[in-house]
Amino acid sequence: MDQKKIGAFLKALRAEKGLTQEQLAGQMQVSSRTVSRWETGSNLPDLSILLALADFYGVGLRELLDGERRPQTPAQDPDSEARDTLLKAAGYSEEINRRITRNIHWSAWLGVAALGVYMVLESLGFADSGLAAAAAGFVLGLAWGILLTFALLTGPWGKLFHRVKMKVLGRFFDKKTDPGA
Repeated sequence: MDQKKIGAFLKALRAEKGLTQEQLAGQMQVSSRTVSRWETGSNLPDLSILLALADFYGVGLRELLDGERRPQTPAQDPDSEARDTLLKAAGYSEEINRRITRNIHWSAWLGVAALGVYMVLESLGFADSGLAAAAAGFVLGLAWGILLTFALLTGPWGKLFHRVKMKVLGRFFDKKTDPGA
């Protein structure tokens, strides 16, 4: 899957509709920065947003995932095309999950390393005085913060947090782009 090609296609579709990134962001309830990341290919939309984009632009999901329009051929087998599209979508979803897992993995190791540093400072007796005590407190706070973040984002509160974040960011970016505000 070529992210740059998909991004260029999304940009071309937006241009065909005569929309700015801010206008599309409002339609999809994301920030304009998110739209920019899609169009540069540095990030791709979630599958649910990709489906909404396909409907919005009047193109097939397969076309979005291929990053180009497909010629209309009347003799195509609809079951075969549906199967191919689902396989492509599954690969897309797998790629997104792989990236999320990788980010969680590295963040977890950062938390473990922070906890290790704290334990070393504590065992050497540095956690009881001055600057070393402040550093040890910071490292311990970092470790607990990472653990708490994982607990919140991977549990049932994660989806709620994401929805609230998108609403807050949407309002913030709407105020920045609205000349009357």
